[in-house]
Amino acid sequence: MASAEAHLEVEALPHISEGDMNEIRAALEKEDLTAAATKAHEILANEEKIQLHIAVTGESGSGKSSFVNAVRGLQDHEEGAAETGVTETTMECSPYPHPQDSHVTVWDLPGIGTPNFRPDTYLKEVQFDRYDFFIIISSSRFTYNAATLAKEIQAQGKRFYFVRSKVDQDVSNERRLYDEEGVLKAKGKQATETRPQQFDEMAVLASIRQDCERKLADLGIRSPQVFLVCRDDFSMMYNGPRLLQTFLDDLPSEKKLSFLRPLAITSKEVLRKKKEELMKYVWLKSLASCGASAVHTGAASADVDIAILVTSLKEYCRTFGLSEESLQKLAKQVNKPVKELKAVIKTPLDHEITKDVVIKLLTKSLGGAVQYTSLLMKVLPEEWQAIGCLVSAAIAFPTTFFLLRNFLSDAADDAERVLQKALEGTTQKSHLWS
Repeated sequence: MASAEAHLEVEALPHISEGDMNEIRAALEKEDLTAAATKAHEILANEEKIQLHIAVTGESGSGKSSFVNAVRGLQDHEEGAAETGVTETTMECSPYPHPQDSHVTVWDLPGIGTPNFRPDTYLKEVQFDRYDFFIIISSSRFTYNAATLAKEIQAQGKRFYFVRSKVDQDVSNERRLYDEEGVLKAKGKQATETRPQQFDEMAVLASIRQDCERKLADLGIRSPQVFLVCRDDFSMMYNGPRLLQTFLDDLPSEKKLSFLRPLAITSKEVLRKKKEELMKYVWLKSLASCGASAVHTGAASADVDIAILVTSLKEYCRTFGLSEESLQKLAKQVNKPVKELKAVIKTPLDHEITKDVVIKLLTKSLGGAVQYTSLLMKVLPEEWQAIGCLVSAAIAFPTTFFLLRNFLSDAADDAERVLQKALEGTTQKSHLWS
């Protein structure tokens, strides 16, 4: 009992309107499980409809299209990638759904400052209200057009982010001025404050950032923040991880899960956020599964909607990268055999989740549900205290609650082990695994 209590904490609730919450509470107070479950199912269905639209803009040739591909986890040559080129290839607003989740769409917008799109009319031309936030990209210094656009976006009440692209090329170009030992080559070159005698990549990056921020400040942007990124290994290199984390922190609560689902797990913080957001929905999924369309599972002695549970467990697997496609892609990215990554996984993968697997897990969860029903009452959020009648009257709710919660925790643990294994022996581990 003590160990179980140590792992049960009061969970936060997902974003639910007061009206919906009152409907569920009223149904539970009347011990109308079917009505409560139906409402929970409706709320979950509406959550699935939430869309996230991200706009990517900037000067022509700044790498907008490559960034659109990188933020969606695609290489420029892969199927579904935005077209790239040395000249402006984006002539109209082009939507690119995330390949892992169509609820997230990254829009490749025409370059600002082109003859067809002027800064003073740009936002109207690209339908400003469509987007949740804007990413303004430059591959060199940010210009007057970029600063003007940022001010207008801010004036209209939306967020924007300055992204300096192609920094890997800048680092490589600077590195050529140094020999194999990292010492500044002779031939008339002298060490300066911005170009030290010994090559220092962090100093190069700091110089790039300071130059961008200084230029933006001169253009009237207060306390500008610039994120340095590159196309290859975007989510693992330079400021890529911090940029994704900033997006997540700034999003409203109802859109966080939409952004998190397809997001690559590159750090403990991303992993923690995914688990935290998914855990908020365990109560609703447990409630929805033990009402309408329920079937008797026999061995589990609980009437539940198996389809909801199958869908939920598959969602957990995909969100934590525990699918064949995700593991193959990660293995290729870190140049390791996929079997090494699979060796540390204990939960079933996405394609292995079936009705039979769920029934076996329900049977396993039944013991905990019976044993810890009273403990479960202690961790119910205050808003759900009326659910006590459900816990005492129907074993289905605590059974599915323990199944979903335990599987979610186990999948998160597997994702952590997979990332640890993937980063073993790489230089990326030190700045990602924190």
